[in-house]
Amino acid sequence: MKLSFKQALVAGAVALSVSSAAMATEMTGAGSSFIYPVLSKWAEAYKAKTGNSLNYQSIGSGGGIKQIKAKTVDFGATDAPMSFEELQAGGMVQFPAIIGGVVPVVNIDGIKPGQLKLSSDVLSDIFQGTLTNWNDKRIALLNPGVQIPAGDITVVTRADGSGTTAIFTNYLSKVNKSWKDNVGFGAAVKWPAASTVSGKGNEGVAANVSRIKNSIGYVEFAYAKKNNMSYTQMKNAEDKFVMPTAASFASASAGTDWSKFPGMETFITNAPGAASWPITGATFVVIYKKPDNKANAAEVIKFFDFGFKDGGKMASELDYVPMPEATTNFIRKSVWSQVDVK
Repeated sequence: MKLSFKQALVAGAVALSVSSAAMATEMTGAGSSFIYPVLSKWAEAYKAKTGNSLNYQSIGSGGGIKQIKAKTVDFGATDAPMSFEELQAGGMVQFPAIIGGVVPVVNIDGIKPGQLKLSSDVLSDIFQGTLTNWNDKRIALLNPGVQIPAGDITVVTRADGSGTTAIFTNYLSKVNKSWKDNVGFGAAVKWPAASTVSGKGNEGVAANVSRIKNSIGYVEFAYAKKNNMSYTQMKNAEDKFVMPTAASFASASAGTDWSKFPGMETFITNAPGAASWPITGATFVVIYKKPDNKANAAEVIKFFDFGFKDGGKMASELDYVPMPEATTNFIRKSVWSQVDVK
């Protein structure tokens, strides 16, 4: 049966659409919920520009490392950087993709975002379960003139292996000897407070704090803002109270020369500087040097290069800090060059 000219045009258009869809690449990634808000924005913009998409599972850093080791995704994302030795043994490389802040969030009647001030020792004792009520004198001394109602404190933590937890506990281990000796730091720790409630992902912690009166938890700052949560000020390494902002995260990361660390592995908590937010961290992307799917690995590199070059405004709008140009140049030259995509 012969097709009319109009029918042929329609058939051709359909064939072209199917062909274009078949040519589109879908990258896969899993891990950090810390990076998820900005990764979603980048993915939306990247698909609009290239037609290629990202399927990312926000399952926590521990899950991301498990999946990249199992080779079920093209990249893993973790806020707790893998050690250089582990990267070498696994034939992998990693690089920091974005900088952000972990912030304590509270649900206390009458307390507005940024109103409550906490010190490292008070925060540590709350999460250790030795400071149990909001009317404690130590909290009152940090907050003259602020009416803080009495209430038993519920501590909200992560239930999954979490890089956000690693950043948070790395900070507490640096600033509090009792925490270092009795709890330590890592993607998963044994939480000592008797009142502890856990949630999965930054999403789960934010949801639990939002529903439980007199609770306190910790989330990446984008989640605090998105959920209209009351975050705290923190006293930093210079004994200055600071707000969590992109500027205070940038101040904390300013002195870090990522290229000096094998595997780019470092934490940037409790950084010096009067304007520095003390619980600042980065999300690291992990990929194989010799990936099974070279085309997808090449697309992953293009995607993060797009994020570095064109995603800065999107990151800043979510109060993340884009990686410095010197760092991204080092990543292109010394990290991505190790990945065989040809």
